[in-house]
Amino acid sequence: MSLEAAEPAPPSHDALALLEIDAVATGLRCVDTMVKRAEVEILEANLVEPGRFLILFAGGVADVDESWDAALEFAGSAAVGRMKLAFVHPAVLAGLRGVEHRGTADELDTLGVIEGTGIASVLEACDRALKDAGVNLVGLRIAGGLGGRAFFVVSGAQHDVEAAIDVGGSILDSHGQRHRTELIARPHAELVPWLLRPSPFQVR
Repeated sequence: MSLEAAEPAPPSHDALALLEIDAVATGLRCVDTMVKRAEVEILEANLVEPGRFLILFAGGVADVDESWDAALEFAGSAAVGRMKLAFVHPAVLAGLRGVEHRGTADELDTLGVIEGTGIASVLEACDRALKDAGVNLVGLRIAGGLGGRAFFVVSGAQHDVEAAIDVGGSILDSHGQRHRTELIARPHAELVPWLLRPSPFQVR
């Protein structure tokens, strides 16, 4: 029996939140304010187009609420975008951490690709699609180099994927940020390796 220690599992969180700040300096100060106020995990804090500083964080509902309030109090009018999901689907957090479930072409009956022009609205759409339709999250991407665009891919039976596209698309429509949604029935084996590549034309 191996005595090697297992890698620790990622922390379990209930809430996910996002803030977009209109200046890097203010954004960094917000991060410091947030982590001093409550026990939250900063998933990403970086510049995205068009010149906004994005802070994505998770934690228990009460901790996220406390850090959220502290950041907004400090940022004031510099906070130009916001989203908070009190009870986020766990697959959304896994997708943000890069955990993917691509499977093989034989295992993927139908794919749905939901793409939006706002990161917050795409995360909200992904959460609702996973909760309201019987689909699996294949992966989730925030494409900072494309004007802050984001997209996610789900798989399942065709009628479930259609439902996920309807639900996710309606969330994006409510924010005026749907870019494109597509359904791919019986994806070809050669498509699978191309799903969710790290970035366009990046050679490893």
